[in-house]
Amino acid sequence: MSLNRRSFLKSSLAAGTALALPVPAFAGDVLNVALIVPSPAADVGWSHTLELGTKALEAKYGDAVKVTLLENIAEGPDADRIMNKTVADGNTFLILGSFGYMEGGLKLAKAHPEVSILHASGYKTAPNFSPFGARYYQGTYLMGMAAASLSKSKKLGCVGAFAIPELITSINAFTLGAQSVDPAIEVSVVWVNSWFDPASEQQAAKALISQGVDVIFSNAQDTPSVIQTAEEAGVYAFNLNSSMKTYAPTKYLGVVGTDWAPYFLQSVEAHLAGTFAGASAWLSMADKCVFVADWNPDIPADIVAKITETEAAIESGAFSPFTGPITNQDGAEQVAAGVTLGDDMILSMDWHVKGVTTPLPK
Repeated sequence: MSLNRRSFLKSSLAAGTALALPVPAFAGDVLNVALIVPSPAADVGWSHTLELGTKALEAKYGDAVKVTLLENIAEGPDADRIMNKTVADGNTFLILGSFGYMEGGLKLAKAHPEVSILHASGYKTAPNFSPFGARYYQGTYLMGMAAASLSKSKKLGCVGAFAIPELITSINAFTLGAQSVDPAIEVSVVWVNSWFDPASEQQAAKALISQGVDVIFSNAQDTPSVIQTAEEAGVYAFNLNSSMKTYAPTKYLGVVGTDWAPYFLQSVEAHLAGTFAGASAWLSMADKCVFVADWNPDIPADIVAKITETEAAIESGAFSPFTGPITNQDGAEQVAAGVTLGDDMILSMDWHVKGVTTPLPK
């Protein structure tokens, strides 16, 4: 079932004082799951991929699980009110699909210990509150290798949603992967400061193309605007989360995809067994969460072989994209030779590698 913010708030007004009433952990023998996402769960993008993860729950449990999708929910008071109502309605497993839902979700978790909550992209935990994310940088490093092999201008571009560590790491790894093939590669970035703004994304892509960029990274956009614009201009492009190949039949470079199903299934199983324990999950290729797919046939065979070899090394843990020496934008050594950045340093990354020409917003 899919509801939008307006229709859901109508029903919440009708519910009145229901928020204050105690809620059983289950309604009969059915596990009620609520997925709340910040953008429309269309045919592509972040919200769509989270929804696909819940389909695995329905496939495994059948009528014993009921998933309610609440899409296009803006961060803020509305989201907090909607979260509370899902619990009042008997949902005991929540998946919160936006960083901005963190504080409201954490407050809800503390008030309802019988409820288990997964929270995307956050960093706070509680006994029944687990943040989760993906190591996109593992895949964007590989995409950088492919991009460099196809670029004639040696200028790559990125349309980014927000300048947060998760997206900065993806850009840095993309740049490092490209430079492993061609050290002369440079990367320009345009930040649109939105997860879902088709018009701004299109304008940003056009601006990059006008600068001579011939491969574009659509970094955390929930629409195919960047991919479509690149296709129309004859420029290669790739994106995160779910395949957008249908929007770029000739110039689609590939996708750094995410499969949330294994994590969602594991978490629901723990909830049902009474063993759910809040903990941060930063999922990787080894966890079968991050993957690369839909490679463009234009990529040279020798580069495909190198990508395949590097992918295996990343998945096995034999190689990390953030192993030094790495120099930052200012020309200073950021990571010494032979040193691999730990998760804490990657998760808090607030600097760009040499070759990214656009300064970070202040």
